Amino acid sequence: MQTKSRVALVVGAQGVIGRNLVAHLAASGQWEVIGLSRRGGEEGNRVRHIAVDVLDRDDCTARLHSLKEVSHIFYTAYQDRPTWAELVAPNLNMLVNVIESLEPIAPGLEHVSLMQGYKVYGAHLGPFKTPARESDAYHMPPEFNVDQQLFLENRQQGKSWSWSAIRPSVVCGFALGNPMNLAMVIAVYAAISRELGLPLRFPGKPGAYDKLLEMTDAGLLAKATVWAAMDERCANQAFNINNGDLFRWNEMWPKIADFFDLEVAPPLPMSLETVMADKEPLWNDMTKKYGLEPHAYKEVSSWRFGDLVFSWDYDLFADGSKARRFGFHEYIETEAMFLKIFTDFRQRRIIPARQSR
Repeated sequence: MQTKSRVALVVGAQGVIGRNLVAHLAASGQWEVIGLSRRGGEEGNRVRHIAVDVLDRDDCTARLHSLKEVSHIFYTAYQDRPTWAELVAPNLNMLVNVIESLEPIAPGLEHVSLMQGYKVYGAHLGPFKTPARESDAYHMPPEFNVDQQLFLENRQQGKSWSWSAIRPSVVCGFALGNPMNLAMVIAVYAAISRELGLPLRFPGKPGAYDKLLEMTDAGLLAKATVWAAMDERCANQAFNINNGDLFRWNEMWPKIADFFDLEVAPPLPMSLETVMADKEPLWNDMTKKYGLEPHAYKEVSSWRFGDLVFSWDYDLFADGSKARRFGFHEYIETEAMFLKIFTDFRQRRIIPARQSR
């Protein structure tokens, strides 16, 4: 019996989430994968990439017009902007451009997966109800995550395809040039601290050091995203996806410092975006000294995002039991996740394998 062809279109294929999703789909051997990003990407087994600006309606239409075979759209793209209100237009328009370009020409479209986050619950605005649940009421707009979901809900009415909304916490994994990459923030901050002979200080707000929060491993997220797209019970549903454990920085920080052979000093509130702004020459010297891959400093810098995460002086976590009730039972210990990612960074020569003072 011939297996039905599955063709995945991953929008935002070079981000932390998209990159791991492409790898997971390709490794399964059950998908043909098409990755969309502004930079394009390296071709691989069952994977091809298209460079496209999905914010440009004409470019999107022109470059996607031949993708009639797409059966699943995995939307993970994100455009950063200075304010929450400014995020709405570009992020909604990108999704609309992709759907309006693909849906009319892809008769076999089965599912659209939308990557969201805890902004749906107002996690970025201040203390919010925890644990957050998928049934919680929306907050006062503007909020692009909500607008994107409402667009899909309305567009799907009377159609044969379904949608799912995936809501991870802070996603950790490997990617370069990404505006939201906490693992890279910590790794580069620790490597530079080591090079300067400094202890590892937690740079966030004083109240953030002992609050409860959680993370989402990019590999775990990829598995959950595909699961929700393929299980009919998940059709037109939203799911919180997290590692399954909670932690506090005051316990995790010393373990991270130990990985980098650093002492821990008392927390000191400081803006990473400010104090790391002048470290590019030092990083360039470290790249030569330790034989690192020649990535530009801006490719490994997500300081603004680090400042955001380290400013959360309130609990930040969501209830992940709905996904378990629907059948997804995988989890990962967050400490193990961090150490695995840092080891991967070393193996990729993104950060030094070992540093002498």
